[in-house]
Amino acid sequence: MDLEVRVAPRAGRSGFAGLRDGALLVRLASAPVDGAANDELIALIAKALRIPKRDITIVSGERSRSKRIRIAGIDREQALAKLV
Repeated sequence: MDLEVRVAPRAGRSGFAGLRDGALLVRLASAPVDGAANDELIALIAKALRIPKRDITIVSGERSRSKRIRIAGIDREQALAKLV
């Protein structure tokens, strides 16, 4: 299952901030330096969904605020119910 994500790095604290324009808005405390924000994004989603980090990959937008992530083993409705 692919999910559109909009990332806001350097936030005061990490967390999910609902949907915006069809994409999940995620605030991250990490700065987008050396992949730290991407690592935090994957860890945050994995913890919320209670799945291993290896089941989450960034398909596109690795260096952008708009990303598409692929989550294995869960459908879109289940994921959004836990993340929003």
